[in-house]
Amino acid sequence: MSNSKQSPPPIVYIGGALALAGLGYFAFGKLSGNNSSPAPIVSSQDASPGSGTESAFEVPATVTKGSVVKVGGATSMAQINQSLKIGFEKKFPGVQALAISSSSGKGLTDLAAGSIDVTGVSRELTAAEKSQGLVAVPITQDKIAIVIGVSNSSMVGTGLTSDQVTKIFTGKAKNWSEVGGKSQPIQPILRPANSGTHQSFQELGLKGQSFGSGGSFKVLERDATTPMLQALGTDGIGYATFAQVASQSTARVLEIDGINPEFANYPYRRTLAYVYKGTPNDAVKAFLGFATSGEGQQLINQQSQNK
Repeated sequence: MSNSKQSPPPIVYIGGALALAGLGYFAFGKLSGNNSSPAPIVSSQDASPGSGTESAFEVPATVTKGSVVKVGGATSMAQINQSLKIGFEKKFPGVQALAISSSSGKGLTDLAAGSIDVTGVSRELTAAEKSQGLVAVPITQDKIAIVIGVSNSSMVGTGLTSDQVTKIFTGKAKNWSEVGGKSQPIQPILRPANSGTHQSFQELGLKGQSFGSGGSFKVLERDATTPMLQALGTDGIGYATFAQVASQSTARVLEIDGINPEFANYPYRRTLAYVYKGTPNDAVKAFLGFATSGEGQQLINQQSQNK
C-alpha cells in the first residue's frame, strides 16, 4: 500500500473556487459602491476646507422670531425658492424668507456685496469665487431641456441628437434641413452670459465650445424663461430648466439622443445649489438645514413633479 495521501476529489476544488469567487465579488461590490442605495446629494467628504462645498446643516428646534433670510439667484430655482420659503416660514412662525430671483451671476454679485444672505446657483462655483469665501450647498439635480415653439413645422421628429444640438448652438447648422428637418433658417435663442443655465448648457450641450453669433442668433436681455418661450415663434430653439417648460402649452420639449428629460440618463444634467459667504448666521444655517432636510427635499421633489 502507498504511504502517499489520497488527493481530494475534484468537486472539492470546484466548490472552493466558487466560494472564493463569491467572496471576491462581494468585496468588490462593497469597495466599488455597487448597491441600489441612492448617493446622497452632499457628504462629509465634500466639506473639506477650501473645497467650496459644505455638507448639510442641521435643522434647529427654533429660530429667533423676526429673523429674515434674503434668498436670491438663479431663475431656474425660482419655484424651489418659493416652495422652501412657504415651508420654512410655516415651520418657524415669525421668521421670514424673502425670495428674489435674478440670475446665478447677479445673485453671486449681490451675495458678495452683502445685499442677500443666500443665493441659488445653477452652475459650479469658479476657483476665484471659492477663494472669496463663497461656499456651495448642493440641494438637488436638474435637467436642461431643449425646446421649440408648438407652431414650429420645420422640426421633423421628436428630438435631436446631442451632436445636432451642438451644431445648432455653435452656429455650424443654420438650417433645419441640416438636422433632418424642412428647409427653414434656425433661430437659436440664447440667455444672457451671466445666466447659470447659459453657462451650464455651454459645458453640457456645447462641450465648452463658444455659442454662435450673428443675425440668426437672438440674445435675451434678461435671464427669464417666459421671454425665451415668446421668442421661439416658428423657427426658434432655446433651452431652460426642465421644470419650467415641461407643462408649457406654447413649447415642445425635445428628446436628446432619443431620451426625454424625465429619465435619469438624460445627457444635460446639473446640480443646483445654495451659496453663502463666510460664516452664516443662525437664520441662514436654519434655512440651509431645512432645504437639505427630508422635509425640504420632499417640497423640492413635489415642486419638480408638479412642474
